[in-house]
Formats: sequence, structure tokens, C-alpha cells
Amino acid sequence: MAVSFATVSTFISPQTASFSGKTSSALILLHPTNVRMVRTVIQATASKTDTGSRKPRGIMKPRRVSPEMQALVGVPEIPRTEVLKQIWAYIKEHNLQDPDNKRVIVCDEKLKKIFGQRPRWIS
Repeated sequence: MAVSFATVSTFISPQTASFSGKTSSALILLHPTNVRMVRTVIQATASKTDTGSRKPRGIMKPRRVSPEMQALVGVPEIPRTEVLKQIWAYIKEHNLQDPDNKRVIVCDEKLKKIFGQRPRWIS
């Protein structure tokens, strides 16, 4: 049950509640618990990020690739995100998408080695 300030002020007499910096116990007991305290932002500063010295992690970290994948992308170590970009560039460059359903990839010999000898792959 939420109590409005007008209701609280009728229960607390001015002698009981001292607003000179001290809080009375009656005021604390009658204060509703679902009210959020709001902090005023005086000055906002942007946090300093040092992106230059941080090593790549997760999917941005270069990983070793298989010899079949290396024949397609051309490097022994590459991040996963770059591998996907290069595979899609290869597919679009060689027009290997099915014209009726663009989600289906028609594999050539290089892609068959990567996708497990399947003639078609659904992305």
C-alpha cells in the first residue's frame, strides 16, 4: 500500500518530524518502500577506452584453420568473423547461390571440402 506525502504529513506533527538534517523514526516507518531515490548527474564524463593495446578475444581472436579452409581464405590463422566474410565473398564472386532460394549454396570443389562433400548447403 503506497502512502502519499499528504497522508504522511497528517500522521506526523511538525514537532515529531525534524527536517533540519535529522530524520525521525516515525518518518522512516511511514516512508513507502517502493520509492526510488534519484541521483542528479552534475557532470558527465566519457570513460577513457584504450582499444589500441587490448588483444583480440573470442571470435575476434585469430585461430588456426584447416588446410581446406586455408586453400579458400589464403592464410593459416584468421578470426572467425573474417572467415565468414571471405566465404560469403567467395560465394557471391563465383555466383554459387541458388537463384530461386538465396539461402541455398551450391558448393563447388573448394566448398565441398569445407562443408563435408555436400553438393548443396542451406545457410
